[in-house]
Amino acid sequence: MSADRRRKAERIRHLLDTEGDAVHENTQVFNEGRYESTGDLDDYEELKAEARTIKEDAIERLPELIDDVTAAVEANGGTVYLADDAEDANRYVRKVVDGRSVVKSKSMTSEEIDVNESLEGSGAEVWETDLAEFVLQVADEAPSHIVAPAIHKSREEIATLFNEVFEPEEPLETAEELTRFAREYLGEKILDAEVGMTGANFVTADSGTLALVTSEGNARKCVQATDTHVAVAGVEKLVPTVEDLQPFVELIGRSGTGQDITSYVSLLTPPVDSPTFGDDGLEPGDDREFHLVLIDNGRMAMREDDQLRETLYCIRCSACANSCANFQHVGGHAFGGETYSGGIATGWEAGVHGQESAAEFNDLCTGCSRCVNQCPVNIDIPWINTVVRDRINRGNDGDLDFLVEGLTPDDEPGGIDPQKRLFGNFDTLAKLGSTFAPVSNWVGRTDTARALLERTLGVDSRRDLPEFERESLVAWFERRGPRVSREAASREVALYPDAYTNYVRTERGKAAVRVLEALDVRVDVPAAGESGRAPLSQGMVATARSNAESVFDALAPTLAADHDVVVIEPSDLAMFHREYERLLPEDDYTALRDRSYELMEYVYGLLENGAGVDALPDGDGERVAYHSHCQQRTLDLEPYTVAVLEDCGFDVATSEVECCGMAGSFGYKSEYYDLSVDVGETLAEQFEADGNADRTVVASGTSCLEQLDALLTRRPAHPVRLLDRE
Repeated sequence: MSADRRRKAERIRHLLDTEGDAVHENTQVFNEGRYESTGDLDDYEELKAEARTIKEDAIERLPELIDDVTAAVEANGGTVYLADDAEDANRYVRKVVDGRSVVKSKSMTSEEIDVNESLEGSGAEVWETDLAEFVLQVADEAPSHIVAPAIHKSREEIATLFNEVFEPEEPLETAEELTRFAREYLGEKILDAEVGMTGANFVTADSGTLALVTSEGNARKCVQATDTHVAVAGVEKLVPTVEDLQPFVELIGRSGTGQDITSYVSLLTPPVDSPTFGDDGLEPGDDREFHLVLIDNGRMAMREDDQLRETLYCIRCSACANSCANFQHVGGHAFGGETYSGGIATGWEAGVHGQESAAEFNDLCTGCSRCVNQCPVNIDIPWINTVVRDRINRGNDGDLDFLVEGLTPDDEPGGIDPQKRLFGNFDTLAKLGSTFAPVSNWVGRTDTARALLERTLGVDSRRDLPEFERESLVAWFERRGPRVSREAASREVALYPDAYTNYVRTERGKAAVRVLEALDVRVDVPAAGESGRAPLSQGMVATARSNAESVFDALAPTLAADHDVVVIEPSDLAMFHREYERLLPEDDYTALRDRSYELMEYVYGLLENGAGVDALPDGDGERVAYHSHCQQRTLDLEPYTVAVLEDCGFDVATSEVECCGMAGSFGYKSEYYDLSVDVGETLAEQFEADGNADRTVVASGTSCLEQLDALLTRRPAHPVRLLDRE
């Protein structure tokens, strides 16, 4: 194992041991709260679409909005400063503060520019007044979450910290005692401070109004109690009007912490005309200063980058982090860069700090797409991670020029990590393994081969390698042929042979053929090749694009004949329905998307349209524990499998745990093996618990099956195996 892989593995193990439990418990609370809170919104999807439209418009008109907000604030007696970068912003803030004492409310943008260090270096006293930020300031630690920065700390750890640092007369123990102490301590700092600093969740260009969405009252106090208010915000925080705030206020709390609305939604139009100031007795003309520092720091370049532009739509809600299984187990100290954490962090870090910061954690995104449906502005976060991964591979900060210039796999950078090249070309590897099976399987099991793979390519020796079949699914079908005539067929389909089904788990492909035939479907199994999912996961976009073109060419006759494509592996169907939009011409993508279906979804449709369920085996009450693949959930396909199994008489219990831990290429990598297993054990524990221990375990995805096979005492199967009479 290389030194870099060893370092990452040790870091992940350390965080799993020291912070994992607290992060997992807290993110699960947020995640479950989001499901409950957004489920209460009848117009949830419409609100997301509206928010997306507003952000698209705002970023498109950003230079205009900057001019508008400058005019509005200056007309109201305030000052706007447009900072080119962190150094420029800090220089201006230092000049405004001029050594005076500062109290701050939570602001990730101020974290991004390291304003505390800048001010303290110039002699100013700076205090964080958000409870979690105060904890981290005392502990001298970086945030591990963009909304709940101290999510990795338990109450006991905070109590120990406060007792050691502040030495109170009576030891602090309970949450109430800790909160009361912090409130009193920081209350004195706020009363004594001369400058209040805030961020801004949104800034309206029409009036210069700052929208602050908080769970504590400290932001208002920092503004009320001081004579000078400095607000720092990225230029992307601008929205055109006050009215545009409505969908964001509805979505931001629900998406981040699962609250229908956060404790405080403050609309400030400083330096005068603010309801907050009115309550304080201040009148227009009082000697107050207001400075809005709008920060570029790479954002305008991101705006011009077609692939990173979507990052600027982010409203910093943390839903992508909370919904990510890897983040849930290690938090932002692993899944994050210099400032930002979670799925969207790759875009932010690449844009404002550079690709080196993003490269440190980018591979923790497995592209599972669970975050896609949770983002309140519908950002394609997995694609951003893939784009940056490709650029890291290429050592290229520019756009994906090959998407228009048509580079081929031969143009993939020669210096790409051999580990990524191995997993990105799994189709070739599987074809070789099948050709030389069973010898290839015997060699792969030897200690010498496993040690060599681990030392040179970082393939963890604790993970069993796939066992290749001598006869591929395509070869089997060519030898066997279809068993339903065109005259007798209700439908004709092409069964897409993904690489794993074609060369490793051929039994599920054969079962799929027989089940479809039992329902009077004429089946063909074309030699379509790898979908591109494997190279895409490694950031090898040119190879993925070439694969996509080859797959479409192989399936084009089926589509031209108005027949359907049935897919066994959910991640490949997700490619057809999502990623192919970026890899294929629009007409080709649309044609394949509209005629491709997941296997059990297709079986459900056949049964609903009159196919006899008696053509399938009777489950006779057999108890089944079913786990749905991440991308199957994203595409909302899980209900079809459950419905088919129940229609056939099976007693189905579904997994409450959302992720298996990705035993695909991610779980094979030595630096991530421990994390993969840690995530998977949560699912395994549910399936081994009382009430489930005697159930037949079934899972739809390859990675899910491999993980469960490794962690359970009983072998799992694809659900189609339960419907096969052979």
